[in-house]
Amino acid sequence: MAPRLTPKGAATRQRIVEGAAAEIRARGVTETTLDDIRARTSTSKSQLFHYFPGGKEELLLAVAQNEADRVLSDQQPHLNALTSWRAWHDWRDAVVDRYRRQGQQCPLNALMSQLTPATPGAQAVTGQLVASWQSKLAIGIRAMQDQGEIPAELDADQAAAALLAGIQGGVLIMMSTGSLAHLEAALDLGIRQLRAVPSSSAASSSNTGSAGNIR
Repeated sequence: MAPRLTPKGAATRQRIVEGAAAEIRARGVTETTLDDIRARTSTSKSQLFHYFPGGKEELLLAVAQNEADRVLSDQQPHLNALTSWRAWHDWRDAVVDRYRRQGQQCPLNALMSQLTPATPGAQAVTGQLVASWQSKLAIGIRAMQDQGEIPAELDADQAAAALLAGIQGGVLIMMSTGSLAHLEAALDLGIRQLRAVPSSSAASSSNTGSAGNIR
């Protein structure tokens, strides 16, 4: 169990986590040692184990949580304000830019591969990330439904889940090939599908003699 921390202690712990994250992004998780982290953060061995009594595994879990938080924070302020199509496209660009800057190495994926399924909280890190990301997308979809910009018949949670699945598929392909094309396609098509008029509505318009292209 981690010790109860004072505000100063919590700040020191966070400094170690951020320093470890920077070291892992620079060297890779398998090449980074506790000595490397201690050197970067100017931390003694006793101090490191004071804040992370579980040793490297506990520190890696804290870094994984930090990286998961970065996935969402890198999409802000757009992810929390998906209330116009301009905002959706700005969010789309922020997602692409994030993974362009990250490149083919995914620190979060690498960290999770080093943590065993038995590590307390390991699966919760990615589970919480997915749940929070999907929830924010669903909130944006509902906001657009309230404005009449997205069909009310659309299941917001299901649409958010599908959009997120497309993003993650695109990221996995990017990590394998270095190409962002599939990620961009998943985002562009996903947003276009949010704007689509359901077939039931289109049929109703046709029956009443409406003409013109759907945009």
